[in-house]
Amino acid sequence: MVEGDKDKNAPLRIAVLGSGSGSNCQSIIDAIDDGSLNAEIVCVIADVEGAYILERAAQYGIPAKFMSAAPYKTKLDGVAEEEYLAELRKYDVEVIVLAGFIRIVKQGLLDAFPQRILNIHPALLPAFPGIDSWKQALDYGVKIAGCTVHFVDAGIDTGPIIVQRSVPVLEDDTAESLHARIQVEEHKAYPDAIRAVGKVVRGK
Repeated sequence: MVEGDKDKNAPLRIAVLGSGSGSNCQSIIDAIDDGSLNAEIVCVIADVEGAYILERAAQYGIPAKFMSAAPYKTKLDGVAEEEYLAELRKYDVEVIVLAGFIRIVKQGLLDAFPQRILNIHPALLPAFPGIDSWKQALDYGVKIAGCTVHFVDAGIDTGPIIVQRSVPVLEDDTAESLHARIQVEEHKAYPDAIRAVGKVVRGK
């Protein structure tokens, strides 16, 4: 389907890629269900067999599938990338949302979905990229932490920022308590970002 043929008011067709429990996927499902996000999750793909995100999707009747990314441990590349692309095209996906997807997205997927792949990171980028960013923030002694939804590019946590939400760092915060508060904001930020991107994709 060519872009101009899409009904501008039709739900945005989203694929969610994940590796774990899928709490951010749940926040998107909830926003769709309550009518605040005009979108449809058309498929969920996990690179970890038995990941709970697949069960979440199945509970809502969303097509959900484990797809191995072997032989690579940290990236989606080669034959596995081609198989993912074929699956995404099967569902006429418009936007890809990474929800705890632990692999680095490579050029084949980036070229197929330019400015159409979103990721969420538990820090106020460009500060504290990489893993355990809430721990990095706490160790550094910042007074404000938060989360960022950004477009995915060839770097790691370097793509253009779409939405950021902040939380105060409290005197008695532990890494766990800070992370929990950031996650609350993540679950608001992702639907907000998808709404914004959807308007651009549909030319509204």
